Amino acid sequence: MQALRIYAGPVALAHIRQNGLQPADVGVIPAAAGGPKGLILGPLDRFLFGHWLTQSTQSIDLVGASIGAWRMATACLNESVKAFERLEHDYIHQHYELPAGQKRVSAGQVSAQFGQSLSAFYGGRIPQVLTHPRYKLHIVTSRGRGLMGREHPWRTPLGYAGAFLTNVVSRRAMGAWLERVVFSSAGAPLPFATNDYRTRQVSLSQANFQPALQASCSIPFVLQAVHDIPGAPLGAYWDGGITDYHLHLNYLHGAAASPRLVLYPHFQKAVVPGWLDKSLRWRHGASAFLDSTVVLAPDLDWVRRLPNGKLPDRTDFTRYGADLPGRVKAWRTATAASEQLADELRAWLERPDPARVEAL
Repeated sequence: MQALRIYAGPVALAHIRQNGLQPADVGVIPAAAGGPKGLILGPLDRFLFGHWLTQSTQSIDLVGASIGAWRMATACLNESVKAFERLEHDYIHQHYELPAGQKRVSAGQVSAQFGQSLSAFYGGRIPQVLTHPRYKLHIVTSRGRGLMGREHPWRTPLGYAGAFLTNVVSRRAMGAWLERVVFSSAGAPLPFATNDYRTRQVSLSQANFQPALQASCSIPFVLQAVHDIPGAPLGAYWDGGITDYHLHLNYLHGAAASPRLVLYPHFQKAVVPGWLDKSLRWRHGASAFLDSTVVLAPDLDWVRRLPNGKLPDRTDFTRYGADLPGRVKAWRTATAASEQLADELRAWLERPDPARVEAL
């Protein structure tokens, strides 16, 4: 069964029909939020960063939110294939012991343990990320405003309720509650326009790399917000997927725009703008923002053959509960199966048949 589907916006599709797809064509690689779903992209990451992109020399902007930010920061490490393998192992085997007398693990416990994991993963290697000769990293976070300026037992839930209701009316208006703050490699302009949503850019540094990355992964109410990140505006910072779930950004007309393409390994065809848009189906379609984008995604019928008939996701923590070996087995089975995605992409790149590419 075919595992990989290839989708392209009209500009990207015209380019592929005329030129195929070469490593030098790529100018931006986005990486979505989505928790364990991102595990399915491990083999694609290892092939693209460890092999295919090494055949070119151009600068590439890596834009990530949540697990996508972790993946893109990993791409900037030396020996990235080994680093991606460790990321996959560490993510699959993460486990949070339930304290005696508690019914659920607290957000504080999850945040503390996750912070320790990031320290162990990037310990001594942050300069590799910050000074990569080719890759310019952009970590997307969501900063609370007004009522949400600091995490609070009742103000935060009220703020997210307000953000949800406001977002239904207008995504741009949600900027009254949450703003997009992007932590970027020093001197790197954003590779997308920012007139769609309230945005700030902050320079990445040794001091703010880990708090920015942890903030980008801090799912509200599951982890604690990260406060007062060095070099950035004061306040509470949460998961970058809240404002930019799948990074549906205006890449075509960005500040660093070029004729090069946006190559997007993704776990589905739809590029949903924000986390609060998940239930708003009318916002799931492609827009002109994605005209130069090529999306690599798993076939839905292939997904149904994975354990539990779906991609790994956060519901598996509840499904398996204390059965860590059961969850590890299911996730390892899914990631092993996803090697087929990389194998099919490799074969297509060697002989890029435009008939295989579908409209995004």
